[in-house]
Amino acid sequence: MNEYRNIMVVSRSTRQCRKAVKIGISLAKAHGARLTILHVIHDPFSLEGWNLPVPSLEAEYRKMVDDIRKQIHRLVAAEEELGLEVQELIREGVPQKEILQAVEEENIDLVLLTAHDEGRLEHIMFGRTTDEIVRRLPTDLLLVKETR
Repeated sequence: MNEYRNIMVVSRSTRQCRKAVKIGISLAKAHGARLTILHVIHDPFSLEGWNLPVPSLEAEYRKMVDDIRKQIHRLVAAEEELGLEVQELIREGVPQKEILQAVEEENIDLVLLTAHDEGRLEHIMFGRTTDEIVRRLPTDLLLVKETR
């Protein structure tokens, strides 16, 4: 088994990423590793060609992202009190680019991503990051599937 020193969980600000965070915490404890939680804020409303006036959808999206981030922060804060080294990064931009850049900058040796089926709205909001990341990631990857 590899000895992981820097583990990163990519938070897509969805309910499914909570399971990935819990697994990341467990792996970081088992390996004595530092855990990084990466929140990538991807603004789907800034895309070229997006010209529909949807202020309520944008507000709902912002609230969803904020709520999930707060839930993850509470989970992480409890583990920090027990001595786990946790770093939260918040980046804005294209998820694929930001994830790959964070992996390089933080010397990550294991990345956890959610691997659930995306609905149409989620695809619009977050894009198809998993497929591209799997192909380009220079380190080990664990895909976390949310089962029903």
